Amino acid sequence: MKRKFLLLLLPVLIIACKDEPKTHNHNDHLTEEIEDDHTNHQHNDGKELHFGVEGRSISEIKKELTDKGYQLFDYVDPDTRDTILMQQYFIAFLKRGPNRSQDSLEASKLQEAHLKHLGRMYDLGYADISGPFGDDWDIRGITIYNVPTFQMADSLANLDPMVKAGRLLIEIHPWWAAKGFPLR
Repeated sequence: MKRKFLLLLLPVLIIACKDEPKTHNHNDHLTEEIEDDHTNHQHNDGKELHFGVEGRSISEIKKELTDKGYQLFDYVDPDTRDTILMQQYFIAFLKRGPNRSQDSLEASKLQEAHLKHLGRMYDLGYADISGPFGDDWDIRGITIYNVPTFQMADSLANLDPMVKAGRLLIEIHPWWAAKGFPLR
């Protein structure tokens, strides 16, 4: 009985598979975009950095940054054959501080001074990314400092009026990222 059933089922399966309409998988579109991007990608053969600082050799960029005291390393991406330059940054976690007793007017003034400080850090090239977290936990936000040393990042972060007032505390960690890659 099983054998007869399988013999009857086999032609039905073959016909069903043969006539099955092709459905478009959502991931196919993404895969095509990635493949198109990869084939349109121009290799830098060690002379140009693909993202960010176009037209300058990796060795020029490395020399400039190491002369300023930055920690770096590079590697060759096996897929694109691009030289990827990694730089050490410093990520500062802005944490809830012990002194949160300011009235609303004083807290508002501190917030304004805090934002001005962060804007100045960005304008001077010391900070690349800053922003608050979207929840109400002890870690309030982050700033990524683009400076050569921990001491410099710590010093700049502690100039923040919110930190000086004790409303925020700073916790800094070294963090590595590819030089010139955009945030997506």
